[in-house]
Amino acid sequence: MTDTKDKDNKTQNRMPREWLATGRILTEALPFILRYDGKTVLIKYGGHAMGDAQLAEAFARDIVLIKQVGLNPIVVHGGGPQIASLLDRLKITSSFVDGLRVTDAATVEVVEMVLSGTINKGLVSDINHAGGQAVGLSGKDGNLIIARKLQRTSKDPNSNIEKVLDLGFVGEPHEINPHVLDTILSSDLIPIVAPIGIGEAGETYNINADTAAGAVAGAMDAARLIMLTDVTGVLDENGELIPKLTVAEARQLIEKGTISGGMIPKIETCIAAIEAGVEGVAILDGRVPHAVLLELFTDRGAGTLIQRDP
Repeated sequence: MTDTKDKDNKTQNRMPREWLATGRILTEALPFILRYDGKTVLIKYGGHAMGDAQLAEAFARDIVLIKQVGLNPIVVHGGGPQIASLLDRLKITSSFVDGLRVTDAATVEVVEMVLSGTINKGLVSDINHAGGQAVGLSGKDGNLIIARKLQRTSKDPNSNIEKVLDLGFVGEPHEINPHVLDTILSSDLIPIVAPIGIGEAGETYNINADTAAGAVAGAMDAARLIMLTDVTGVLDENGELIPKLTVAEARQLIEKGTISGGMIPKIETCIAAIEAGVEGVAILDGRVPHAVLLELFTDRGAGTLIQRDP
């Protein structure tokens, strides 16, 4: 018996440590793979990670892995920097209101060209090259995202009178038709969605990718919505990462001003998704390689997880 143990120890000592670490990681992932088996996970893909070739390749492989272990991933992507770059090249000027690009008729054509064309098909190609079977579509396909014009108001500081701001062809989801995605998922394909919506009169609307992702996740009863961003997650007043939050705690942080600026609409999207039935929403740093896998398949996670109140 002792000889057998000694031989096992010697064999283990000769094995590279990274092999042993890989084995532990794989076995630790099993309970989480079983937890999410057959469930839908929606990933919002955006930020600077989209412009990094190595991160984009790693992301594509992660999506294929997620599909292969039994989950149903749906990807909704953004593309703000790429849109801005093409608008500059075409010498089309644009302005922003509350972080939303004012979108006239000329701009919405460019937006659709970049989102539904270059970015969407590039991501589909990356996933297919990694061994998956992805199909690209926009919210216009099969009336997936029926949108309406987004309304914003501005208050004059002197007169206190509110006026309606015209953002052009900027929309918000009015109705999601999950049948389109259900059909794709049942065919064992991975849907890649560009956040372009269609109005009731057939007009094209540019929709914020976070907003589109939250609406689709809610309509699909997703187990998880994962928002890839350019920050580590939600930070406290000392700049430290908050690993977990309830909806009530998130609202309190907004009221206190701890959550501010561009993070507020992201959190509001997270809360809306949870109220629509999503089990939990994670805000992750998309610049971290394999952040999606770390969030789904480890106990530690990789950012901030927001869940419904107990």
